[in-house]
Amino acid sequence: MRRSAGARAGSTRPRPRGGRPIGTIKASLIADDDEEARRYAEWALGLGPAEAESPIGRYAATLALLVLGRWEDAARLAETVRGRDDFPPAVADALASIAAGDPAGYADAAARVVASFEAREEYLEDVPVADTALALHALARRRGLEVALPASSVLPG
Repeated sequence: MRRSAGARAGSTRPRPRGGRPIGTIKASLIADDDEEARRYAEWALGLGPAEAESPIGRYAATLALLVLGRWEDAARLAETVRGRDDFPPAVADALASIAAGDPAGYADAAARVVASFEAREEYLEDVPVADTALALHALARRRGLEVALPASSVLPG
């Protein structure tokens, strides 16, 4: 069994790099590492983010549920971040559309996520890449949604 570089010696439980469930799940999705994504998803759910009051906790839980193919659970949780003024509407819509298996809804939401990255002036580690769009797109493909992302300067090739 391949172990994450962040795993502790003698433990099979993954330890997040930097302690961030969302970042570790997204990085695993972007890297197309299904085994690692599943381990991080299980780890993240074990922290109890689905019960969190914060939209960030619920976002982490929704990502984890989507990784695990728990579409109905993810759909219910995605609805709890929709319509909030403290969570990006395009991301909430993309999560809900992926969970529902809605290609048209996902295509619209994905384009809005990419546009939001194009409009930014600041990026994670100062690298202009739409990492959220890439991770959501990996989840959409897992769900069988074959929707192309728009061409953009914040997306590879």
